Amino acid sequence: MSKMEQTLSIIKPDAVERNLIEEIKKIFIEKNLNIKESKKIQITKDEAAEFYKVHQSKPFYNDLCSYLSSGPIFVMILEGDDAVSVNRKLMGATDPKKAEDNTIRKLFGISIDKNSVHGSDSLENAKKEISFFFKS
Repeated sequence: MSKMEQTLSIIKPDAVERNLIEEIKKIFIEKNLNIKESKKIQITKDEAAEFYKVHQSKPFYNDLCSYLSSGPIFVMILEGDDAVSVNRKLMGATDPKKAEDNTIRKLFGISIDKNSVHGSDSLENAKKEISFFFKS
């Protein structure tokens, strides 16, 4: 039994820079994920640090924050049946080289860091991440 969920998707600076927003949005729409809300924004390094706080003990944390704040990003609330897992499957593995064919990261990712998209990894995190970018 599938359930209606919301998840956060971010089109990262490398993909925004390459004008991939519309192409990536199309992938979500074709897989029955409705884009409930979206906006193009630029965040500061401090905001990125706050957003990625769960990773602060990891060696890549600082680079991740610098990267996310390096240019405009496109944030979306995706809504649909099992949206969290559907979105994660569509994105593919973090490393584009290991991602399955036709996943967003396989199609557009440049490297493990510049992998074009972010998606919430759980329903709990989706709620936190959505409220981070879309204050109701």
